[in-house]
Amino acid sequence: MNVVREHAIEWATWFRALGDPTRIIILNLLATSDRPMTVGEIVDQVGLAQSTVSHHLKILNDVRFILVEREGTSSWWRINDLCLSCFPTTAEIVMGRAPTGVALWDQSETYRSRTRSRA
Repeated sequence: MNVVREHAIEWATWFRALGDPTRIIILNLLATSDRPMTVGEIVDQVGLAQSTVSHHLKILNDVRFILVEREGTSSWWRINDLCLSCFPTTAEIVMGRAPTGVALWDQSETYRSRTRSRA
């Protein structure tokens, strides 16, 4: 499978978003958490200033790796489950190893909110 420019541009933003170790740590934290987390909870876990964490959350949200749901004055951050299945597939395609029987998601799907459940 040859990569078309439109996909390459989109995927390059994904890889850039992973170019900072803090963002990888935040992604891992949200992916392994059993529930959405507030900025304060993330700050406590990663040990960085709130403004720094908020900056990294914005970058991850811009590429739709994570999603935010606002409830009153609280913001609840969670992993975008679609990126867990799509990103490895994208990496394989970029490396010339197109997986069989796997389709990339419809990008409009990433904009839909899904109901969040808290423990």
